[in-house]
Amino acid sequence: MQTVAAVTMVRDDAFFLKAWLRHYGEMFGRENCYIVNHGRGDEVAKLAEGCNIIGIPGDPHKNFDVKRWGLLNNITGGLRRYYRHVIVGDVDELVVVDPDAGGNLLDFLQNAPEGRVYTPVGLEVIHRIDVEDQVIDDTILGPRRHVRPAPHYSKPCIISAPVKIARGGHFTQYAKLHTPDQLYLMHLKFCDFGAYVSIMDHRNQVTEEVNVSVKEASIGRHWFAEVRGEDRDVFEEFAKLEMQDGFDMKPLRRKMQRSFTARGDTGFYQFDRPDYGTQYVLPERFNGVI
Repeated sequence: MQTVAAVTMVRDDAFFLKAWLRHYGEMFGRENCYIVNHGRGDEVAKLAEGCNIIGIPGDPHKNFDVKRWGLLNNITGGLRRYYRHVIVGDVDELVVVDPDAGGNLLDFLQNAPEGRVYTPVGLEVIHRIDVEDQVIDDTILGPRRHVRPAPHYSKPCIISAPVKIARGGHFTQYAKLHTPDQLYLMHLKFCDFGAYVSIMDHRNQVTEEVNVSVKEASIGRHWFAEVRGEDRDVFEEFAKLEMQDGFDMKPLRRKMQRSFTARGDTGFYQFDRPDYGTQYVLPERFNGVI
């Protein structure tokens, strides 16, 4: 049985897809990467050559996220029968292993017990436009060194048990919380100001074509132009986050464990997701990891 498959769904997001392919494609082999090409975009197909590409119609429709995660759930469940672990998530979310642990993500998963769901601590890579002027080319971490804790992106995304994943990938029907010290999920939405502006322009265009309200679309509010705000203001606010000494995420993991509980009677499980209002500088050992 193969060790790991990586699964995502993408529509036109070339910037993030390139990063996803560099990270998972080079580590796992493109033959173990599965990409749902929403809209059958030519650029996605070209960039993802050598991967397993599943083309689906791109017609605008309501309840996009509900349908998307229904599809990803079923793909993940099927692949789990052929792989020991399946990593599933958005194209701008990448799981990494702390280099201090030795080895990379593949090395970790080759030795990780099966029959579990692993939940990395979520860190949002932020572009501090006041101090970081280096252009991102093939490497994100290095040119970008600042992160903020993002409990919303501490997602149960490494699956090796027969579980259902909730819309957005935030919860699973798995009653234990495995959050190893060496695992992180890096959310890249805010890693580059120029890329952010370009991607948001495209997403606003998509929701305009759907022509439904935020509630009807069942998708993140940030896809809608009317709630977008001023892009530069968003990035300038990052400088106001309280800088923390060192890089110790153990207190965040302890809070996750202490608050882990059933999500009502849904069958899903959750933990508290506070807004910390803090930031850290990544240690240099993370440079080049993504």
